[in-house]
Amino acid sequence: MTIKKLRILIMLGTMYLAFPFLAQAQTNSSFDRGSFIMKTDTLPYRILFPKKFDPQKKYPLIIVLHGAGERGNDNEAQIKYGPKLFLNDTIRQNYPAIVVFPQCPKDDFWPNVKIDQNLITRKTIFNFQEGGKPTCAMNLLLGLVDQMLDKPFISKKQVYIGGLSMGGMGTLEMLRRKPNTFAAAFSICGGDNTNNVKKYAKKIPLWFFHGAKDSVVPFEHSQVVVDALKAAGADPKFTIYPKDDHNSWDDAFAEPQLIPWLFSHSK
Repeated sequence: MTIKKLRILIMLGTMYLAFPFLAQAQTNSSFDRGSFIMKTDTLPYRILFPKKFDPQKKYPLIIVLHGAGERGNDNEAQIKYGPKLFLNDTIRQNYPAIVVFPQCPKDDFWPNVKIDQNLITRKTIFNFQEGGKPTCAMNLLLGLVDQMLDKPFISKKQVYIGGLSMGGMGTLEMLRRKPNTFAAAFSICGGDNTNNVKKYAKKIPLWFFHGAKDSVVPFEHSQVVVDALKAAGADPKFTIYPKDDHNSWDDAFAEPQLIPWLFSHSK
């Protein structure tokens, strides 16, 4: 092998290794940085505007809530999962919207849930609360949504919310705290106290996603909410991925009908 060929191979190898980081950098730069401040508390968020954004027009709003692993204050980790869907050229062209990814503080939680661990199995136990005061993070999120709704370029008839894991749980709590705000919602590997569903049943179309082999948040947490909603007269969608563990958001965000389904609903 000549020196020249060796140099070319090294260069190609370096480009290959760098590609994921370049792609991630491009994703990150597409989302503008922002922060919502309430008294002494701050909620960082990233926001994606439609291509050829026109402030004189009204656009749908999509709030996406991340999981527990993406908490912090770097205003970066929360866009680890999901942005690829919203940056898809076809999606951006056919479904222009304003997409917001808020970031929950490190030591907080979107939903009002008590978390324990089984000392024998080492599995996490989620005790979803009925009612109760919102967490600090949820209170900030409520304020952020209100602030967004005050923007003249937001269509109040097309406000959507969804999330994964902790964010899926937070989504359901948002629905009971603001049952008249959202046109549709999705919850990925989330859960809720079944006594809460009466507050949003039949008011908000819902699509649930869960992995049948989820070892972190068992799929039964979604199943019981779906069953309770049906008992209350609602008709939620429920997609179970037979082979998925806790990463069911990979398949959920790849669902070709997710965005069209959201946009098919309006107030």
